Amino acid sequence: MIDIFAKTEKEHNYDIARKKGIYPYFHELTSGQDTVVEMEGRHTIMIGSNNYLGLTSHPEVIEAGIEGLKKYGTGCSGSRFLNGTLDIHKMLERELAEFLHKESAMTFSTGFQSNLGIISAVVGRSDYVICDKENHASIYDGCRLSFGKMLRYAHNDMQDLENKLASVPENCGALIVTDGVFSMSGEICNLPEIVRLARKYGARVMVDDAHGLGVLGAHGRGTAEYFGLEDDVDIYMGTFSKSLASLGGYMASTAKVIDYVKHTSRPYIFSASPTPASVQSARKALEILSNHPERVQALNEVANYMRANLDRAGIKYIPGTTPIISIYTYEDEMAFAACRLLLERGVYVNPVISPATPVGKALIRTSYSATHKHEELDEACEKIKEVFQILGIK
Repeated sequence: MIDIFAKTEKEHNYDIARKKGIYPYFHELTSGQDTVVEMEGRHTIMIGSNNYLGLTSHPEVIEAGIEGLKKYGTGCSGSRFLNGTLDIHKMLERELAEFLHKESAMTFSTGFQSNLGIISAVVGRSDYVICDKENHASIYDGCRLSFGKMLRYAHNDMQDLENKLASVPENCGALIVTDGVFSMSGEICNLPEIVRLARKYGARVMVDDAHGLGVLGAHGRGTAEYFGLEDDVDIYMGTFSKSLASLGGYMASTAKVIDYVKHTSRPYIFSASPTPASVQSARKALEILSNHPERVQALNEVANYMRANLDRAGIKYIPGTTPIISIYTYEDEMAFAACRLLLERGVYVNPVISPATPVGKALIRTSYSATHKHEELDEACEKIKEVFQILGIK
């Protein structure tokens, strides 16, 4: 028998990156999330956060979290299924359902857990779950946790999706699962065609709108509102850790579907419930989004401003309209090197390397907040241009 730890002794890509001084992960912040942060002793422009509406530093959101902590304590000491349901959990669920124009909603302790809990409960042994190849890892893990069969279709390829749907036996159920906004590229799914095909073949549609809520739609309700298809999406999934400036996740659907998942989802039943501070912070952030949809417009204006900057600088990025702007470095090592050199110059970005991207198509992923100032974006763009010139990236 070999030692199960033997794999840990081998040299891995992260070891090589450390030796070369370009390791890009686990940088420490000594401030809260904002457009400018303190990171490892540097005053750093943050363009690598999912704080889309800039609410993590909003005084009302912070105060709501403090009040939740004072009234309910630090935790719930149990699962929602048993002793861990507070009145504020149900309040948040009602507010989410109302905002998203759905009959009902339920909350999970994390966004990742939401996909695990939803898909594993809904997709049974005789069912099929059909996924875009570039869906988030939590969707794939949810599919693995289910007893159904997973089929993958080429990214945003509607002909391939139809081929997969046509292969599902008539006596089986099918759930199409897609990211609304794809987290690495910022691309938007082809929801109109997904809905059309779902109707044609009798499938249901689930949209992971983690990067869509607060980003798309006139009121920030996400991908379905953006396309005018709010009545055609059967399940919304989302997270509180991005636009809603907190921690946790949610599902919104019909009352019957929600009730079924509440009583069958093992990740939900056997996990401690979201903490009071997280719940109250999310509620306040949702209230601000509901009352101030102009924040969504401000976010889009920031993203468009940065794209115009990058265009003038001659920097190639994946075209799009969302606040995720991914810039080509092509080689994995170049992505690591660019992140390191940018951090040294006071700009934080994220590397995206294979297998998250095809070999030779590595990226640095940048993302923006509604509260970014033009001068911050100008400086960040200048630093990116400088680093790319040093590295010879064109």
